[in-house]
Amino acid sequence: MTTTYSRRQLLAKLGVAAGAAMALRVPLEAAPAKPFRGIFPILATPYTSTGAVDFEDLAHEVEFFEQCGAHGMAWPQHASGYPGGVDKEERMRGMEVLARAAKGRKPALLLGVQSTSIEQMLEFARRAEELEPDGMIAMPPLEARSVEEYRTYFTALGKLTKRPVFIQTSGGAQGIDPSVELLIDLAKEFPHLGYVKEEVNPVNQRMKALVKAKPAITAVFSGANGYNMTYEMRFGADGTMPEAQFADVYVSVWDLYQSGQQEKARTVFGSLLLMLNQMRQFGGVPQYIMKKRGVFKTTVGRNHSGQRTDIDLKPDEVAEIDWNFEALRPFLRA
Repeated sequence: MTTTYSRRQLLAKLGVAAGAAMALRVPLEAAPAKPFRGIFPILATPYTSTGAVDFEDLAHEVEFFEQCGAHGMAWPQHASGYPGGVDKEERMRGMEVLARAAKGRKPALLLGVQSTSIEQMLEFARRAEELEPDGMIAMPPLEARSVEEYRTYFTALGKLTKRPVFIQTSGGAQGIDPSVELLIDLAKEFPHLGYVKEEVNPVNQRMKALVKAKPAITAVFSGANGYNMTYEMRFGADGTMPEAQFADVYVSVWDLYQSGQQEKARTVFGSLLLMLNQMRQFGGVPQYIMKKRGVFKTTVGRNHSGQRTDIDLKPDEVAEIDWNFEALRPFLRA
């Protein structure tokens, strides 16, 4: 027998069904919608000729990363000029700009919420939570006096959000490093804190220990411009977070290696290392390359005191940088 309902009865039943669907909604601590694996470059912070943050270019950088094939991106971190590169107001606005620019794009967005203290970190984290990024990333607090204060800081963050959070091991108080044991303990208590960007020496040994600690640890990334990324892939690392200017080349190395073409990956990586060597030899290479590639309008930056700076490359230095950059041409995607 077919059952019929009045319009009022039907709407009532639909309301119950909607309520049930809301109750069954997957919690935020479930696996992230976008895979947290691969190349997650740190967004560089662009500036106008007068030294103001160029939010238009910051949004354009998101498009650049998507064209490069990047799997994710993070801002602000050390390669973004943090802490002196942006003030509080600029950080808040930058997070909003990036959240809008990243919406609907493939790379996962990590918003950096670190600060000098728990209270200030939580303020950034609450704003980030409102913007609904794919995840967050945080360095330890500069004002901490012990590893236990690191635990308190990250515990507070773990309680505030259920989004995936990368714990960056460097950048905290001088002489205080988070132990591998602390990272594992935090991940066991808060599974969404099981993402680590490892930068503390001995880096390789620590990364291997974290990889071994899976599944408590979810993902292990490196920093330091991925100088050891082929070796890290060999022992099971999940990705790296390099600077912005060669994002597509890092993606090529990653894709080739992961697809079993290790010898081709080595060739591309060798060309990339030539440019990373240029960065060690000459100041201002990242800004020069971002302008050269048409991502930024200027080469202006800021020092850690927040003062305007600009690069000062000599003609012969530019010639050397350009000569080595040509080796990367076949691997550029943007």
